[in-house]
Amino acid sequence: MTDRPSWAPQGIDLTVPSVSRIYDYFLGGSHNFEVDREAGRLVMKALPGIAKIGQANRAVMRRAVRFALDHGITQFLDIGSGIPTFGNVHEVAQAASPEACVVYVDNDPVAVAHSRAVLEGNERATIAAADLRDPRSILEHPEARRLLDFDQPVALMLVAVLHFLRDDERPAELIATLRDALAPGSVLVITHGTLENSPTVAGQHAAHEVYRRTSTPVVTRTTAEVEPFFDGFEIVEPGIVPVAYWRPDSPSYDEDDPVLQVLAGVGLKA
Repeated sequence: MTDRPSWAPQGIDLTVPSVSRIYDYFLGGSHNFEVDREAGRLVMKALPGIAKIGQANRAVMRRAVRFALDHGITQFLDIGSGIPTFGNVHEVAQAASPEACVVYVDNDPVAVAHSRAVLEGNERATIAAADLRDPRSILEHPEARRLLDFDQPVALMLVAVLHFLRDDERPAELIATLRDALAPGSVLVITHGTLENSPTVAGQHAAHEVYRRTSTPVVTRTTAEVEPFFDGFEIVEPGIVPVAYWRPDSPSYDEDDPVLQVLAGVGLKA
């Protein structure tokens, strides 16, 4: 029988892999079990480079959080957050600014339950059970209202979540609803899967086949398709680029590096 550590909430089946804990495994975190690691190894076999992509995505998120802090923003709304461990938004923001407030949002009950356990005792970080497909439920959620002042700038984090929305779910309209609730000076952070930097056509087909076999298939988009998500925001330099090239700490990637298959962009609301 699997031992249940203190951070694992009661009622969570530890024999069933969790998408959130698998992602934690990719990041090198400790909030996962052998069942998650086994599933993660299968994913890595089918899609080599996925762990590196996850790590690069988390790294650009940290750089974007620092960008927001440099612009005086100490409020963060992170939608589709998963389990907030291993260098996530609240750790980065509160290390630099102890008064920083972070509201995580996820619609996965496993992620929500784990998040509550991980964030226990942190009065300036919380998790709201809500769905990006219903942005009003996020904006009106008691936890969001408790910690965030929407009359002041907020950093809206949509990190690796929009590519789980189909076009017919109108992601641009969902973002616009959130944007209209934000004060001037707010920041929008987006990372999004793409295949326009995939080194081979065969690689593109293989990736799509993997996505089709999952319960949450990914909708990859081009730079031109991601750009409308920033309507109402001024995209800051260097624009919408592969995560490796968004204000990197140490740029050193090959042209066929898998991390180039994720785009990143940051916008400022005037």
